[in-house]
Amino acid sequence: MTVFSKLPMTKGRLAAISMATFLCVGPVHAQAAEAYPKPLQQAVDAGVKVVKSFPAASGLTGWVVSQGGRYTIVYSTADRKTLLAGALIGEDGASLSSQYEERYVPKPDLASLYAQLEKSFHVVEGAAKPAGNVLYVFVDPNCPYCHFTWMALQAYEKAGLQVRWIPVATLGPTSMPKAIEVMAASDRTAAFRRMEENHGKPWTASAASSEASHQDIAAKIRANNELMEGFGIAGTPGVIWKDKQGKVQIKGGMPRLSELPAITGLPEQKIDDPALAKFR
Repeated sequence: MTVFSKLPMTKGRLAAISMATFLCVGPVHAQAAEAYPKPLQQAVDAGVKVVKSFPAASGLTGWVVSQGGRYTIVYSTADRKTLLAGALIGEDGASLSSQYEERYVPKPDLASLYAQLEKSFHVVEGAAKPAGNVLYVFVDPNCPYCHFTWMALQAYEKAGLQVRWIPVATLGPTSMPKAIEVMAASDRTAAFRRMEENHGKPWTASAASSEASHQDIAAKIRANNELMEGFGIAGTPGVIWKDKQGKVQIKGGMPRLSELPAITGLPEQKIDDPALAKFR
């Protein structure tokens, strides 16, 4: 027996992309050389790229597809009339989806991506001479969990942590102008802190946030969006660091407070803000 369920957004697991999303994307890619099931062909015609196919459990066919730099797996039924997106669970409770992802989904070149990360358009906050790990965090100005991450890392910054905040614009029409306002400031770190300290308060666009006046900055922020996708991070915040062995680590979403010592490479710091209690 095979069961489908919603696939969570966690490290090591790719999020299922609905076909409604597939059908909203851009240009057509011709794939005349291979006949796809009709519902998959509709997605291909809308811009989704098919990377490979493979035989899956219960007579299904798995399809590795790519959109916006992210990979996921969908499944077609034996009659080729139905396309399924979600977690595939075997009768023994094992995650077949995870097995298929490990075997068939292309792995990102983390060394190359990390080199791009070091040259990314970002704001430096915290210690000038960092202790522990240097963190890179993709952050959208409108993301509440990015704000909670910023709050949680303040104690670690005081203990010697350096954080390089990488602005992206993914959560609505004001994300880009807010990010531009920060990155166009003469003191980006101070502007970033003001943005976080005023998170959730009313905000009014100004000349300092105009995309028309700062097209170069807007282009760099869009490049950050693409870099985040390259790491397979589906949403903000996205935390990246190198561990003591020099291995690149990725954490999608707000870390638990209990995870911060391992992530930062620093001793556990006291965090008693009641707003962060739910993340213990």
